Parts: sequence; C-alpha cells; structure tokens
Amino acid sequence: MTDPGKAARVAAPKGGLRKVFGVAFGLAIIVGGTIGSGILRTPGDVAAALPNPAVFLLVWFAGGLYALGGAMTMAELAVLIPKSGGQYVFARRALGEYPGFVIGYTDWISVCASCAAGSIAIAELLGQLIPALASAQKGVAIAVSLAFVGVHWIGVKTSDKTQQILSLLKTLALIAVAVACFTAPRAAANPAEPTPVAFPSGFAFFSALILSFQSVLYTYDGWNGLVYFGGEVKDPVREVPRAMAGGVITVTLVYLILTGAFLYALGISGLAGEKFAAAAAAKAVFGATGERIVSIVMVLSLLGALSSYILQSSRVPHAMATDGLMPSRMATVNAGGSPTYSLALSAMVAIALIATGSFGTVVALAAFFYVLQYAVTFTSLFVLRAREPATPRPYKAWGYPVVPAIVLVGAIAFIVGSYMTDTVNAMRSTYILAASLPIYFIARKLVRAGAKS
Repeated sequence: MTDPGKAARVAAPKGGLRKVFGVAFGLAIIVGGTIGSGILRTPGDVAAALPNPAVFLLVWFAGGLYALGGAMTMAELAVLIPKSGGQYVFARRALGEYPGFVIGYTDWISVCASCAAGSIAIAELLGQLIPALASAQKGVAIAVSLAFVGVHWIGVKTSDKTQQILSLLKTLALIAVAVACFTAPRAAANPAEPTPVAFPSGFAFFSALILSFQSVLYTYDGWNGLVYFGGEVKDPVREVPRAMAGGVITVTLVYLILTGAFLYALGISGLAGEKFAAAAAAKAVFGATGERIVSIVMVLSLLGALSSYILQSSRVPHAMATDGLMPSRMATVNAGGSPTYSLALSAMVAIALIATGSFGTVVALAAFFYVLQYAVTFTSLFVLRAREPATPRPYKAWGYPVVPAIVLVGAIAFIVGSYMTDTVNAMRSTYILAASLPIYFIARKLVRAGAKS
C-alpha cells in the first residue's frame, strides 16, 4: 500500500527515540495525565444535577466504562502502528496526510494549552500556600514549566522515574483524603444535612444526565496518554493493552473512592452545588486546616499532570517532523533519548500562553479538539479494518464492532452537543479547523523547500 506523502518524507537525523518504557510508565502516564484538579471540583456540579447518591455514583462508574472502551479501542491502533506521536499517526495512516496534519497540530496546541493551564494552577496554589509567591504567579508558573523541561531534557529514563514517582504520590495523597473522610466520625463529618435537592424528572432528567456525563468524561480525559509514546514501548503487543486497561481501571477506582468519600462527608445535598467539593469535604473533616491540606494535595496532583503533558507535547512535533510536516530539526533526539528541539518548541508555546494569559481561550477550544481527535481516531479504526483486512493485528479492540461504535457515537454526540451548549467556542474551533488547510499547504511547502536546500 502506498504511504501518503512518502516521496516527500524528510529523513530523521541520526539517533531516534528509545524503546525503554514498560507497563509501569504506561500506568504512570495515564494516571498522571488523567487525575488532575477536575475530580476535586467537578463532583459538586454533578451532584447538583443528579442529587441521588446511587445515580451520582453510577454516572462516575459509567464514565469509567466509556473511558475503558475508548482505551481498549485505541489500543488496537497503538499496537498496529507502534509509533510515538499520539493520535496524529493513526489519522495519517488511515485518512491521509492532511487529516493527519489537522489532528497533529490541534492535538499539539491542545496539550501545550494544558501545560500552560496546569502551570498557572500550580502557581496559584503555591501563592495560597506561600504568600510571598502570590505576587509573582506568572514567573512561578514559567519556572515550574522550565523545571520539568529540564528534568525531561536529561533523558527518558529520568522522565520514566519522575512520572512514576509523581503519579504514585498523587494517588496516595488522594486515597489518604478519602480514607480521612471515611474514618471521620459520621456526626463530625456531616454535622448538618442541608435541605434535600429535588431530583429532576422527564426531559429535565435526560438533559441533566447528558450534561453530567459530559462533565464526568472531561474529568476522565487523559486515558490515551500512552499512545504518545507508542514507539518507545519495549513490547507494545503485551504492554500497551495492559497499561491502558490498568491505567483506566486505576483512575476509575480512585474516582469512585473519592466521590464516595465526598458523599460520606457531606451527603448528597451538602455536596450538590459545591464548586470545590474536595475543600468542602476536607473542611468538614479537618476543620480550618482542611483547605490547606487540599491545596497541598492539588499541587501534588497537578505536578504529575503537568509532567505528563510536557512529555506528550514533545512527541507530536517529533512525529510530524519525521513525516515531513515540520522542520526536520524537530525530529532530533539527544543522547538521553529526548526529542530536545520538539521539547523546547512545546515549552515555548506553553510559556507564551502563560505570559499572555491567552491560554484560557485555548483551553476552552482544547476540550472541543480532544473530542474531535477521539472521533477521528475511532473512525480510523474502522477505516483500517476495512482497507487493510489482511494486516496482522496482534491485539484487537474489545467487542468489535459494537464497543468501538459506541465510543465513536459518543464522541460524535459530544461534538454535536458542543455546538448546542457552547456555540461560541465550537464555532471558534470550526474556524481554526478551516484555517488548517492553508496552514498545511504553507507548512508543507516551506519544510520541503528547506529539505531541498
């Protein structure tokens, strides 16, 4: 089969990404990239929309099932095409060079925006914990980002250990908060149950369920973290499916334990409408020190997430450069196995977003692009199954074609829902997608002209 754009492909420099990652890294990158501040904030909104303990927990469980179905669907592609670069590599193989470019550049900007948002959030929390830092939040955010760039610049073995340690620390910290909520005396944990909130019925229930599920799924976003490193996994056939399944199951268990703990501490009526559910639960359990404890837990949680985002962002330009869609320099890998130019460029974009404060708009757009990327990836699975039926598939998606169809329909439904519920950002995303065509032709012309010179 002819590879689109093969004739114009730019040869990668000497040296390449190393196959050093295993299941432990896969678990760490998924847990680290998925569990952020969302689980500490979102439960209050979900409880307000669905004020019934059983339904509330069921939505979080259903979100985990959906994420697991998506992960095990994507795992087939990650094993079939074991190349680092995220969902770009799947779209390019299945749909062609231009669709791959669109997914690559939107994914890269989205992850850079997540880096900026994570750095800002860490700086804000550190400002609360250390008042002397409150007046220099942008500087602190940039310093945190640069610190992780330095760590990951050293090499992939350092990145591997760092991500494992941070993900383990955040998991232990969150479980400790949950245990504290469950072991606190019931009367102390929930001294006064507020007035019960009415449960919606009819169309109102359906609407509340859809919006709540959407919020829950955004909290689960990050389950695809390992596909950014497909070319660096030692044994993709064995380790990719295990890591992706294990990572999603771990995240789901942590979420169910935490939401159950918040319910125990506050009750469904006390939890409903809380903008910062974890802080309210911690205050009920720990008293005045609760907010400070949760701030420390959030810093630990966000550090693991930021580390994973920076790692992921560097793999997309590297993959696009090897395919002639970005300057060949972006494919350069240092002695430690890190794509240094790609890492530096991604850091520069994230820092620019921090410095200008424009990351907020980009983060809003990123939510739309993440779902679009999932939809394109799931579509790619069906395309490759139809077009390459004889290609060996050492690992196959669970329940094909039913499970992949369910996650694809779910992604499409959320795209449609975005146009209905967040029209402004959905239309902005559409304009950016439209602008990708001239950007693609300009980028391709410049890169290939440079390759000839």
